[in-house]
Parts: sequence; structure tokens; C-alpha cells
Amino acid sequence: MAGVEEAAASGSHLNAASMAKETAKKKRRKKKSKGKERDNDDECGDGTTGKKKKKKKRGPKAQTDLPSVPIYDLYPNVFPKGQEYEYPPTQDGQTAAWRITSEEKRALDQASEEIWNDFQEAGEAHQQVRKYVMSWIKPGMTMIEISEKLEDCSRKLIKENGLNAGLAFPTGLLQYDDICKIDFRTHISSRIIDCAFTITFNPKYDTLLKAVKDATNTGIKCARIDVRLCDVGEAIQEVMESYEVEIDGMTYQVKPIHNLNGHSIGQYRIHAGKTVSIVKGRETTRMEEGEVYAIETFDSTGRGVVHDDMKNFGTLAFCCRWLDHLGESKYLMALKNLCDLDIVDPYPPLCDIKESYKAQFEHTILLRPTCKEVVSRGDDY
Repeated sequence: MAGVEEAAASGSHLNAASMAKETAKKKRRKKKSKGKERDNDDECGDGTTGKKKKKKKRGPKAQTDLPSVPIYDLYPNVFPKGQEYEYPPTQDGQTAAWRITSEEKRALDQASEEIWNDFQEAGEAHQQVRKYVMSWIKPGMTMIEISEKLEDCSRKLIKENGLNAGLAFPTGLLQYDDICKIDFRTHISSRIIDCAFTITFNPKYDTLLKAVKDATNTGIKCARIDVRLCDVGEAIQEVMESYEVEIDGMTYQVKPIHNLNGHSIGQYRIHAGKTVSIVKGRETTRMEEGEVYAIETFDSTGRGVVHDDMKNFGTLAFCCRWLDHLGESKYLMALKNLCDLDIVDPYPPLCDIKESYKAQFEHTILLRPTCKEVVSRGDDY
């Protein structure tokens, strides 16, 4: 009997232990299920039960493949700067390095920080748009398709603040042997970025593009506070005319287009009054501290002079497409009347002689108190 009682006691002890284990397991399962419910409640955001989950810190936003995130959201408060240069020495050899360390000039620079930020935001938008354009532009696309895709992207990146320039594209297809200039402007709070580039698909035009790009960079290099505008033009002409191009077995002298120029930029004014010639012997006015300039150069294998083509085209600087975009209609007669009254200026396409080749590159520069900033400079050019 004792043995039986011992066995029974042992059996009951084992049963009690196993029951305790089972109870502990059930408690653990219950805790897990409650924890999951709390997590779900927190995710639903009702805020009635459980502790709120800690929010994970978000890293900086990244641009989408098809650029759609506004520049302001990508870089809140501080925007990427353009390429900064120390001002070149004056004609008498005096250096301008003191401007970088001068407390007075640094204070003046900081006083205009909001203005520089607007330019930098618009400049970054321009860079991202043109990088996007270069990723898909190809022969066979219609000019209107190129224009609309570019403009739609620009509107997104600057939060519908709009562009302040027209794209003078004719209707038709972009061909493999075409030279396509893309010139568009962006602005933030009226601080305008004026920047242009030329695209080709046939490598026979490479030297033509190299000549005009070199000339533009020369103009940027020469630009400084107190320099005469005609001296900048002389340097541009010298570089451009040092090039010859061979196209389809013919050799051409590269010439600057004499009646096209760079210009100063003002608030809401794309042409603010001063002209940066691309040939020597023109305007003797000097560049001044705080001014903004579009340094643009145009080369041609023709006569180096362009004329308006009003017979075949009637394109305006702000595109009619933009009025369509705003939902306007029946505006053509009203626009014509405004042009006839000289209230709106027509900007038709410009032509050199037939079968000549032309190209353009352009950048916007800021003559800040401390340094010169090429605010539209990017990895592409």
C-alpha cells in the first residue's frame, strides 16, 4: 500500500507540475496576443489603449525617378549652392581674395541670404529638370511633347510657382541630325534662373558645342565686380573664334552671333537693362556688386547675325499652352491686339542663313559681396 501511495503521490506531483507548466504557457500566449492588440491599436491611431509606439526618425527625402518632390521639401531651409569662385584679379593685378574674409562683405552677403536662397532653390530645380530631360529626350519625339514634359516637371519642383519664360519650339519631330537648344527659366519669389543648353545626337556637332560651352565658361571666368562689360565680350569672342568645325566634309569658322547677348537680371525682370555682349567694343558699363547676370553665348557657322522670322511664326514669349493650362480659351485675338498696341512684345524664332549651324549655352551668376556664384551650375555643364 505504501508503494501504491508513493506512486499515487508521485503521479499527482507530476500532474500538478505539468498543469503549472501549461498554465504558464497560456499566460505567455495571452500576453503576446495582448501585445499584438496594443500594437494594432497604436497603428490604427485610436489612442484609447496601450502605449504609443515611438515614431521612427525619418531621413532626408530623396527625389523620385520621375522628379516630383518639390525642391523645398528635399532641402528645407538650406539649398545646395552653385559653383563658387573667388573673384579674379583686376586689370592692375590686384587680388580680390580680401572679399572672402572681410567682415563687412560677409555681413552684406548674409544680409541678402534670403535672396541667395531663392536663387539657389530655383537653380537646383533647373538642374534637376534638365537632368530629367536628358534621360528621355531622343529623335522621333515631337517638339510639343518635349516642351510639355519639361514644363510639367518644372511646375512640380517649384510648387506651381510657374516658369517665367516661353519655349519657342516649332511643331514637328526632333530628328537625329537636328541641333536642339533648350532654354527655359525657373523662379522662386521672382528670383529668376535663366539657363540654356544644346542637345545633339550626331557626334559631328561635338566641336560646335565645345566651342560655345568654352566661350560661356570664359565669360563666367571674366565676370567680376567693376569689370567692363565690353571686356567680357572681347574675351568671349577671342575664345569662340579660335574654333573651326568640320561638318559633312565642309570646314566652317565658328563665329559669335553679334546681335545676341547676355544680360543683367532683376526682380521679375529677365532683362534688367545691362547687356553683356559676346563681341568686343560694345558697352563700357561695369558690373556691380549684388547684380545678377545671365552669361550666354551663341555660335554660328553662318554670318553670325540673326533676324526675326515673323512671316512663318508668331510665337510669344509666354506660350499659349500656358493659357490653355489655366483653362483660358478664345484669347488669340486679344493677344494679337495687345501685340499691336505694344503692350505685349512678340518673340518669334531667330534665324541665320539657310543651312548654317548654331548652338547656345547659358548660366546665371550672382555677384555676391564675398564671391561669385554660378547658381545654375550642375554636373552636366
